[in-house]
Amino acid sequence: MNFPILSSLILLPTIGSLFIFFTRSSKKNNNTVKYVALFTSFVNFFLSIYLWTLFDQTTSEFQFVEDRVWIENFINYKVGVDGISILFILLTTFITPLCVLSINNSIKNRLSEFLIAVLIMESFMIGVFCSLDLVIFYLFFEAGLIPMFLIIGIWGGTRRVYSAFKFFLYTLLGSVLMLVAIISIYWITGTTDVVQLYEIGIDVKYQNLLWLAFFSSFAVKTPMWPVHTWLPDAHVEAPTAGSVLLAAILLKMAGYGFIRFSLGLFPDASEVFTPLIYLLSVIAIIFTSFIALMQEDMKKLIAYSSVAHMGFVTLGIFTLQQQGIEGSIIQMISHGLVSAALFLCVGVVYDRMHSRLINTYGGIVSIVPKYSVLFMLFTLAALGLPGTSGFVGEFLILMAAFKDNFLVAVIASLGVIIGAAYMLWLYKRVVFGKLVNSDLKQMIDLNKSELFILCCLAIPTLFFGFYPDPLINTIEVSISDLIETYNYKLVSKF
Repeated sequence: MNFPILSSLILLPTIGSLFIFFTRSSKKNNNTVKYVALFTSFVNFFLSIYLWTLFDQTTSEFQFVEDRVWIENFINYKVGVDGISILFILLTTFITPLCVLSINNSIKNRLSEFLIAVLIMESFMIGVFCSLDLVIFYLFFEAGLIPMFLIIGIWGGTRRVYSAFKFFLYTLLGSVLMLVAIISIYWITGTTDVVQLYEIGIDVKYQNLLWLAFFSSFAVKTPMWPVHTWLPDAHVEAPTAGSVLLAAILLKMAGYGFIRFSLGLFPDASEVFTPLIYLLSVIAIIFTSFIALMQEDMKKLIAYSSVAHMGFVTLGIFTLQQQGIEGSIIQMISHGLVSAALFLCVGVVYDRMHSRLINTYGGIVSIVPKYSVLFMLFTLAALGLPGTSGFVGEFLILMAAFKDNFLVAVIASLGVIIGAAYMLWLYKRVVFGKLVNSDLKQMIDLNKSELFILCCLAIPTLFFGFYPDPLINTIEVSISDLIETYNYKLVSKF
């Protein structure tokens, strides 16, 4: 098609943010800028749905490719999607309007600037998932740090400056080595075009160092143990919408990078370092799950659970099997929906009681029944209950892990049990029990906006739990081709 649909998806949020920027900031036009942000993000979502309807699921080739010279003989603006990337674009465009809707009570100052940061971040995140040039990918990948840094640092809690700088420094320092690796790849091969690099391959003697350089960036962004400590601080201090974007989308960029680049460009090195990934993934699953059990802050507990869930993702990716990689992608999509919902659930009670501490609550089931039911659904989805999207991804990952390494799979399975323990304990302490805090009697149940947002997240959580075929059909051919190419390159080495 001649219409540049991917560039439109990338640019539309930025155009909306420019419109907001040139609108005078005042309390009178707060509704105007919010409507502009909502309109822009919803149009982008419907455009991504249109993209999905046009997508051909029978081929692993990149589709809707746009290729324009940016810097002669060095950088091309090249974007395109396959079955792996299109789902992450859909997730991004789906979560963003819900974030805009959720800020009614939480953002009281500088609303225009906050919405600008959210929309620009949407542009960068979509750019990450459809970049087919390493330099363009790197620019989008790192540019996404800036609006999130501002969201945490300006609209965050009491320790927002510390958390913002910790987030920025961790993620930026990890990515410096990736930039060196990209320059090295250009020096070795003469191109940064991802499609060309898939075809020509990278010399085995360079792969280990290049893999480690990319790993240094992806491991921090995932985040993997032991470079995960920035995440709980960032989540606790970020406003609700910032936590949603961070957990639902920003963490997924690293998982996507592992599939697209670590496996696609460095198959030999991926084979060498698979035991390292297994070790770090298992530690992340078990260790952070035990830490989650000890948390008294709801946001911090959910943040540590995110580290454990992403441990399953990296484990599944490096099983190098169809089921494992499919499970990892479904797990990332599911985690995007469920973690967004859980942080929004925390935001709901925080807006009313101004506390995230678990011991502030208890016995609210009869006071806020709608909230309690939806919170229960997302709690059960987070622990992987059959019938929810959380079960499908974890089940596929563990099946692949049992085929590849029985011991690793057994240890990882313990994480499911511990995960059930901390999520159910959280729900019990917040919703059930005696109503000790008399102030809770004044709580009001979900308003129409909050109910709409949580139902929007509940529907796909249940739908994909019972019927994951739309997700599997989209990614199946692309992953099959990726594994086939991966195995071919390994065999051809000998």
